[in-house]
Amino acid sequence: MNPSRVDSLVDLTYGLLIALSVALIVVADNAVGLAFGFGVLLSYLIHVVWKMARFDPDWMTTAVKETVQETVDETVEETVEKTVDETVEETVGETVEETVGETVGETVEETVGEAVEEKVGETVEETVGEAVEEKVGEAVEETVEETLEEQLDGDEDEEADESTDDDHEDRWN
Repeated sequence: MNPSRVDSLVDLTYGLLIALSVALIVVADNAVGLAFGFGVLLSYLIHVVWKMARFDPDWMTTAVKETVQETVDETVEETVEKTVDETVEETVGETVEETVGETVGETVEETVGEAVEEKVGETVEETVGEAVEEKVGEAVEETVEETLEEQLDGDEDEEADESTDDDHEDRWN
């Protein structure tokens, strides 16, 4: 007998047994038909595994190897993606935070420093200018008044002295 013909006849027999289980479900009690059908399917599954092992001994090893490889690939991909995302997010977040903090701090410091220096310079210049003008004006005014008063007092004293001297001269003459 040819092994291929034997396998074909066995497959045909299993097919007929599955059809018989469907007929039992329809004609007889559901439980009897279902039990017979599950039995046939289970024995057919065992037959297929046996046949695959006989014709291709590496089949089971290859199937398991492929399944394991797919599972490992998916797991590694997910883990690497998650780890890379977290690491990149942390690193970029910290770097951006530091860079922005430094840059903003320096820029604000420079801008505020220049603006404050300029405003303070202008304000001090204006305030000092006004205060100096006011003080100088007051000092000049006071000095002029004092000088004029002294001169006027001095002129009056001289005139008084002269008139007194004239009186004294007249008396002696």
